[in-house]
Amino acid sequence: MATIKILGEFYLSRLLGTKIYDSSGQKVGKILDMAVHWEDSYPRIVGIKYKKRTQQLIRIEQIAACNYEKVQLKTPFSIQENILLHEHDIYISKWLLDKQIIDLKGSKLVRVNDIVLSWTTEAQDSYMTLVAVDIGLRGLFRRLGLEFLTRHWKNTLLDLQYVNPLENWNAYLQLNREKKQISQLHPADIADLLEEMDYKTRAGIIETLDNQQAIDAIVEMDLDTQVELIAQMDEQRASDLLEEMPTDEAADILVEMSTEKSEGLLNLMESDDAQEVRELMKYEEGTAGALMTTEYISFSAELTVSTVIEKLRKLAPKAETIYYLYIVNESAILQGVLSLRELVIAAPDRQLRDLMNTKLITVLFSATYHEVAKLINKYGLLAVPVLDITGIMLGIVTVDDVIEELLPEPETMELHSWFSLNRRGGRK
Repeated sequence: MATIKILGEFYLSRLLGTKIYDSSGQKVGKILDMAVHWEDSYPRIVGIKYKKRTQQLIRIEQIAACNYEKVQLKTPFSIQENILLHEHDIYISKWLLDKQIIDLKGSKLVRVNDIVLSWTTEAQDSYMTLVAVDIGLRGLFRRLGLEFLTRHWKNTLLDLQYVNPLENWNAYLQLNREKKQISQLHPADIADLLEEMDYKTRAGIIETLDNQQAIDAIVEMDLDTQVELIAQMDEQRASDLLEEMPTDEAADILVEMSTEKSEGLLNLMESDDAQEVRELMKYEEGTAGALMTTEYISFSAELTVSTVIEKLRKLAPKAETIYYLYIVNESAILQGVLSLRELVIAAPDRQLRDLMNTKLITVLFSATYHEVAKLINKYGLLAVPVLDITGIMLGIVTVDDVIEELLPEPETMELHSWFSLNRRGGRK
């Protein structure tokens, strides 16, 4: 087995500008950039850009010695020995330095402040590879020539085996296996990542998520970001997401858009879903009607427990919450309510009319957020039914939505994230 020997490790920032000499001592140029062929876990440097306005590169194999003072070539310089930049190769300074990457471990965007290179020899073949990126402040100070101020700080390095460039060499990077790994993050973490990105980057990441993953992330964002994202998205994809997300979230987003834009998206949605959203958009801001969702589960009082449990298996994935089941008559007038726990422990042959609670805690569609919050707090509810003046059930307001509206964002973030994960039965 060939012995691998490390000839040296370098920071790109300190190599840039280093003078290059051939074997006769003639100055050839200086390191302006390095071209890399991104194929393996640790991409190899293929050549050095040594002059402006040329795509010619000095082959990396030509290097006899390298340090921060000078680069020495093995032979006298000859243009015929140079290579041209290949269409699939990239300049690492141009495409990596100061660009953002996604740190999946920390669920955040970080900036590439420097790049670590390793010069290695194996079986008389020497080569240089990218081994890590520096995402810490020490790397930034090094770039500024002020590393002495941070000499006691640790370097914050991210191994290159986790980094993979994007197609078309966009101005940010993806971590290796990003699609799979991002989809495994909590929706709130994905939302945080997306909110930090510029709109082009954000749109690119959203395209890698399936509809449910995209919806779960979007509902965690602030309203302004939601509106911006949906407005800039392909209309068909946007309408598909709006159609599948909770109706109250869809209504909140669409009501912030121009009439022309919102109507265009509504017209692309399924008619029933669009009608539900249109109904919610009619309610005055700050009222229970504007805050409620129409995605609740209701049954007839005559149904048995066993029948309801069987139906729940099909209905639950589409509901905002299944903590409570609502019993309504043929006119959609609310008659009673039943908790999921009460249903599960009841005998299979019992009818809902014998189990439901008829002492109802409800609000009118015109109730304010504060009035809804008082009821939820007083009775310890997870959701409260919203009725019209005739008693017809219009929807429900959930406790997390009330809290989100009434409390500052830092105080609600953790609670809202918990509810979003659990409101649909622990959805992953």
